[in-house]
Amino acid sequence: MLYSSTTGAGKDLVLLHGWGFNSDLFNNLINLYQDQYRITKIDLPGHGRSADIAGGIDNWCHEIIKILPENPILLGWSLGGLLAIHIATQIKISRLILVASSPNFVQNNNWEFGIDADHFRQFSNTLELNLSKGLKRFVSLQTKDKVQIKSLNQSIDVLPASKNALNQGLKILLNTDLTQQFLALNIDKKIILGDKDTLVPSTIAHWYQQQSIDTIVLNTGHMPFLHSDFKL
Repeated sequence: MLYSSTTGAGKDLVLLHGWGFNSDLFNNLINLYQDQYRITKIDLPGHGRSADIAGGIDNWCHEIIKILPENPILLGWSLGGLLAIHIATQIKISRLILVASSPNFVQNNNWEFGIDADHFRQFSNTLELNLSKGLKRFVSLQTKDKVQIKSLNQSIDVLPASKNALNQGLKILLNTDLTQQFLALNIDKKIILGDKDTLVPSTIAHWYQQQSIDTIVLNTGHMPFLHSDFKL
């Protein structure tokens, strides 16, 4: 069973977070937009208040789809963006917003806009040695706002992800290439990137723009939704 919470009024907007975190990291965003949207935040499987779910991306997305409102705007950050793309191939959504995300996180011979798989494993292994400490350090590199940092750090401590979910999420990030599926989606899309992002390089902005997709690059890292200029 996945945890979800809905607040606000208006067009349905669903928020999907990234690896190792939980949906509370969107609380400030929800406060800003709850007068414009009916916002649902969801804890991914094994993250936050959600139970573990066996399997990979198909199983995760199947459970998420069960609790989605009809024809929502779907916003996915990082791993959540990869899940959002997959969901958009399964059900009708009105708009897809990817935040610091990509249809393929890992470099290969045909895809330059990812990170080296070995470097990514090293990054994730370092985090897993002490997940709480690693995520807090990661957050500290994304924002200098002390109120934001304190709130996110509390969420990391109170609602840690399970070891199983971390392993599943890492496999999804390493092994999923949805490039062709993403290009085939005939829906409104928006991309928001950070020019200092070390996980989703901002050079991918050119590729998105070549597909005639509305693409914004902010002066920030892997958490653009924390930036003061972030807008849906």
